[in-house]
Amino acid sequence: MTADIVPSGRPVISATGLFTPQESISNDELVQSFNLYVERFNGENAAAIASGELEALQPSSVEFIEKASGIKSRHVMTKAALLDPAIMAPRLDERADDELSILAEIGVKAARDALQRADREPGDVDAVLCAASNMQRPYPAMAIEIQQALGIDGFAFDMNVACSSATFGIQTAADYIRAGNARSVLVVSPEITSGHLNWRDRDSHFIFGDVATAVLVEDAAMAPAVHWDILGTRLKTVFSNNIRNNFGYLNRAHPETVDAPDKLFVQEGRKVFKEVVPMVAQMIVEEAERLEIDPQGLRRLWLHQANAGMNRLIAQRVLGHEASEDESPTVLDTYGNTSSAGSIIAFHLNSEDLQAGDTGLICSFGAGYSAGTVFLRKAG
Repeated sequence: MTADIVPSGRPVISATGLFTPQESISNDELVQSFNLYVERFNGENAAAIASGELEALQPSSVEFIEKASGIKSRHVMTKAALLDPAIMAPRLDERADDELSILAEIGVKAARDALQRADREPGDVDAVLCAASNMQRPYPAMAIEIQQALGIDGFAFDMNVACSSATFGIQTAADYIRAGNARSVLVVSPEITSGHLNWRDRDSHFIFGDVATAVLVEDAAMAPAVHWDILGTRLKTVFSNNIRNNFGYLNRAHPETVDAPDKLFVQEGRKVFKEVVPMVAQMIVEEAERLEIDPQGLRRLWLHQANAGMNRLIAQRVLGHEASEDESPTVLDTYGNTSSAGSIIAFHLNSEDLQAGDTGLICSFGAGYSAGTVFLRKAG
């Protein structure tokens, strides 16, 4: 990058990066582990179940999981403990304070991928935003650790808007570009979601997977020839308890509750489906109209990868017809729900084939409720 570039104040996406863990868990493996846990629990509590003090746990099945979510497998940082019926939780070795933390490590890998794709050096970047659902610690900020590991001079901070964190981060980065406060911003989303999942809950034990993504948002004046113009962004939040995780450092005051189910991911899935689908579809259509974009003319939708049924209905309401895999690609089947990273993975893996002038939409939605839209046009 040359220092004499005159900023345009117009934000673009120059590149994206992806880190995928080597290990994955198939639905078959997951069901075998879960059903063995159910069998043991029911056996050990047979008397209480017979007396009505406890309810017997119900087994899961591959068919149930795929019908409920569309997920067939998910990547995880480590699978052995997750599949052990006696543990069913991640077991990641704690690192010393002078070692790179695991969340920063995978974030750095995704960021380096994005930088390489844009032919950038860390010194070209002005800021790092770590936008993800669950931070490894309250402070120092994960973003500052990632900044340090990459060798970036500038500023960095964390932000959490659950599954919408990445799109909220993109708008924040775009606003810095528009205001002239930065010319190049990395939005990094390291998501080790296996840590907040209740692997013993039949209705949700199959949902999440681990991954990390990065989005390089830059001023158009310095962008590579092939890039994505950010045509407009919109964010929305509406408070709801239907997706919730109560774990936090204040729980240390009552350590006996830390393993309680509500300290992990819980949701009212049917309520979420009913309330979020119309909210997100309306938001997309209204923002498209504000930008004078025909929503039915969008070439591709990169939607949040949480539930195949939700994406199908949202895409249908936006496009006016049942979306094809080409129009609304899915990575949910092999990655699972990766929270804020899901729509970015879909974009990262399914965008190179579009032609200059094609328009598309990155959209995420989740707990909060929160939702974010990023309308794009391919340039170059």
